[in-house]
Amino acid sequence: MKAYNKLSAVLLLSAGAFCHQALADNAVFTSMDDPSTAKKPFEGSAAAGYLAQTGNTTSSSLTAQTNMTWYQSSMAYSLWGNAANTSSNDERSSETYNIGGRSRYNLNSYDYLFGQASWLSDRFNGYDSRDVLTAGYGRQILNGPVHSLRAEFGPGVRYDDFHDGGHETKALGYGAISYQWQLTDTTKFVQGVSVLSSFGEDTTVNSETGLQVAINSHFALKLAYNVTWNNNPPESAPDRTDTKTSVMLSYAM
Repeated sequence: MKAYNKLSAVLLLSAGAFCHQALADNAVFTSMDDPSTAKKPFEGSAAAGYLAQTGNTTSSSLTAQTNMTWYQSSMAYSLWGNAANTSSNDERSSETYNIGGRSRYNLNSYDYLFGQASWLSDRFNGYDSRDVLTAGYGRQILNGPVHSLRAEFGPGVRYDDFHDGGHETKALGYGAISYQWQLTDTTKFVQGVSVLSSFGEDTTVNSETGLQVAINSHFALKLAYNVTWNNNPPESAPDRTDTKTSVMLSYAM
């Protein structure tokens, strides 16, 4: 019997989570929650997903991510990592790795200072590596149990190592806004937008729209739609806009 696009293996695995954290792709938007509202001193999560297909088409996709945050009364520290690989007919079509860290210090109930550093490797979008360092001021505009809204901005610097050769260092201006809406006891909506601009020469806009739904006390479903736009992409990856849609099941202990 002839097989047409036979699906041979599908595995979605998520383990080692200690809480249902707010949905956020840290490669896109890294603003963390207010440490004064944290319910425990540590929150962490880890997740992985795998898809394999054989038959007339052979393809595979692997994703993994982790996030760890430590809270104090007015200070918070976060570390994260993401990895994604896709192959089709034994040819690699995407490969992305990202790690980073962030800190937040509350000046008072509404104002805070932050610092963050990240490393990205995304050769199919033109970068062997992209290192970003930013710091600045943030404002917690809303901090209620239903609505949370924060905005932040500051200077930064970025080092780009291009896949087709060459490298450069640029001064940056950074700005971001993050909104969370607790729709019900089990459902949370998240919207984040961030901008990194080298003062008109190169501007990257990142957006994430997400929904997190708790299935029970241990499992939650995460859905997210990410958009990244660059007005001056590398020559080896000329498209200005990249999008990503993800669905993941997480397990919390």
